[in-house]
Amino acid sequence: MSRASTPNLERNRKAKEVVVDEIREKLGRAKSVVLVSSRGLTVEQDTTLRKSMRKAGGIDYKVYKNTMLEFAIEGTDFAGLKEYLKGPTAAAFSYDDATAAAAAISKNLKTMPALEFKASAIDGEIYDAASTKAIADIPPRDVLLSKLLGSFKSPMASFARVINAVAEEKQKSE
Repeated sequence: MSRASTPNLERNRKAKEVVVDEIREKLGRAKSVVLVSSRGLTVEQDTTLRKSMRKAGGIDYKVYKNTMLEFAIEGTDFAGLKEYLKGPTAAAFSYDDATAAAAAISKNLKTMPALEFKASAIDGEIYDAASTKAIADIPPRDVLLSKLLGSFKSPMASFARVINAVAEEKQKSE
């Protein structure tokens, strides 16, 4: 090997380390990661997809080389995604809501038939494409909480009306 190529190899290795560190940093903050195959998307569709991710908020979406993703997920809760790292892969990291990335991607599936779920990881659990699609249909956390609180409120309101009616009846009879 010539001396001239050694600095290039070292520079290339350092550049790869930067990418792996970037992915690891994202993984450290992520509540979930969704892997998709975007092979066949037009530049316009890819731009639309990226805009929808930014609009959803709390999501980073980026195409990475599979080897960089493999190095980054090694030894993490996301290591099970390794078997899905074949072909072009884009990763969506969701930081606020575990289902947000899958939901944002799912909204684009209708207009982008080339876009396909590969897999996802949430809280150390790995989900295949079909399961990831089902996860995409789960409402956001704040919607689920408001529905839960609403279900608590309804029986309590009914109970309060019954108690009030009993009290009114008792007052009338006195």
